[in-house]
Amino acid sequence: MSYCVSAADSEGKISSRGGPQLVHMTLMMHSWVVSSQTFAQKLLTLYPPLLLSYTGPTSALLPVTQWISQFPAVFEADPLLEQTMGDLWALVRSDGEETHAQLIDTSCLKKTAIFAPSPSVKKRKVSLIFDHMEPDEMAEHLSYLEFKNFCNVSFLDYRSYVVRGSVRDNPALERSVMMCNGVSQWVQLMILSRHTAQQRAQVFTKFIHVAQKLRALQNFNTLMAVTGGLCHSSISRLKDTSNLLPPDITKALSEMTELLSSRSNYSNYRRVYNDCRGFKVPILGVHLKDLISLNEALPNYIDEEKINLSKLQHLYSNISDLLAIHSCTPPFEANKDLLHLLTLSLDLYYTEDEIYELSYTKEPKNPKIQPVAPVKAPVVAEWGSGVTPRLDPDTISKHVKQMVDSIMKNYDQNQDGYISLEDFEKIAANFPFSFCTHETDREGQISREEITSYFMRGMSICAKLGYNFNDAHNFHETTYKRPTFCDICGGFLWGVIKQGYHCKDCGINCHRHCRDLVGKECLKKHKNTSGSCPCTPGPDSRTKGNSWSTSFHHHIQNTNTNLPPYK
Repeated sequence: MSYCVSAADSEGKISSRGGPQLVHMTLMMHSWVVSSQTFAQKLLTLYPPLLLSYTGPTSALLPVTQWISQFPAVFEADPLLEQTMGDLWALVRSDGEETHAQLIDTSCLKKTAIFAPSPSVKKRKVSLIFDHMEPDEMAEHLSYLEFKNFCNVSFLDYRSYVVRGSVRDNPALERSVMMCNGVSQWVQLMILSRHTAQQRAQVFTKFIHVAQKLRALQNFNTLMAVTGGLCHSSISRLKDTSNLLPPDITKALSEMTELLSSRSNYSNYRRVYNDCRGFKVPILGVHLKDLISLNEALPNYIDEEKINLSKLQHLYSNISDLLAIHSCTPPFEANKDLLHLLTLSLDLYYTEDEIYELSYTKEPKNPKIQPVAPVKAPVVAEWGSGVTPRLDPDTISKHVKQMVDSIMKNYDQNQDGYISLEDFEKIAANFPFSFCTHETDREGQISREEITSYFMRGMSICAKLGYNFNDAHNFHETTYKRPTFCDICGGFLWGVIKQGYHCKDCGINCHRHCRDLVGKECLKKHKNTSGSCPCTPGPDSRTKGNSWSTSFHHHIQNTNTNLPPYK
């Protein structure tokens, strides 16, 4: 710290060679060995003698002014540090240095502005239908969302994860984990949402092309997520689907998995990444692992009282390399409407069991057929294991509103608050949960309010708020083969599988979140084989199927299947 002050000249500029980097490292990395409050208290004790020893107060206050200007986030979340800085401010002001006191005043700090790329503001119509999106376009918009999350990760977030070993209570890293897992699940569900093996192979092929574009964009984090979804055992077990993949597609998948292999501590990835220049997004988990290894391998102190500067320099170098990427300019533009579509799509969350059951529904296990040799999947977001996405209602509502605004902007041609039901059903295919058409004021059309209600109800069910009930009904979690309504709230039973609960004794159907509202008395009447809608057949609890529906009409046409094809 004394060196940092002595490196300044009379004008408050660092003149010695290597001085700027050492000062910057000290200000950024000191919290790895001492608290910021302790660091500030040391500055407080140094100020009076430094004021007399050096050419003026400007040089004496150099570490403080740079600390405040370069790392304002430190002062925003530490009340003890704020108190110590107030004492230092009062000391400087008492010496008659009003101008210099203003330089170290942290009470007026504005909230730290995080750099993020700006989406395109071009007023162009876009298609919000999955089948219409080009792989390059999809990769660019996924990269935009990924880079935005990456730019929000600060040096304090890196330190928090390395020291605590968890992303909990670390919103920036939690968002990165959620997006990585969200992309991986979305890839799986979009493949499994297709009815025929040929359709699934086409979606698989499309995501391979997305992965190739991500590789070209040097977005390795999203590439890891997409490849992980394609290699997931719920997908790799689909023999009928894999048999329809062209040889060049299977070869491309093999190349991706080889690039992302964890063998030799991700040596293939590291070699390619180190050769990249310009815009790039690293596999965050790999670099966090490096920081943890450094932190655990090297002690904080040498000879008990001497700080291990070598350790701080190594950590500083790795973190600075990651932070430097924030200033890169993405080689693409993003459209807000497509961003809203993808954001809401990636908010969905399903358990591994639900995805596996859906996979077996699509291609049931056949003991006579030899299983496909699985491709070893890269480890996706291993560093964030145990983190289950839990979006709050406000976030869900915000994302739904943005999505509905984008839908109306691009499909409400008459500006009357309605779009065609056909267009909406195609857009809804981006989201793997059920849809049941409601009565509308206009035949063949759906209103803004009904679209909002559809997404809010579907997303809320997918939020998995959990349940813990114990009542007198003989409830069994059930997968419905036909559109079915809740007898408690009257709402549609949404979901990929196991959409609700069916009492085997009295025949009542309900949402999991409505189960505690059911009366305690179970009247064992004749079983009600109809849902709350006269045209809704009862569930078949023995079938591990799914009631994904784009309309009643689709269900009637596809009585031999659990999942109708998407258009």
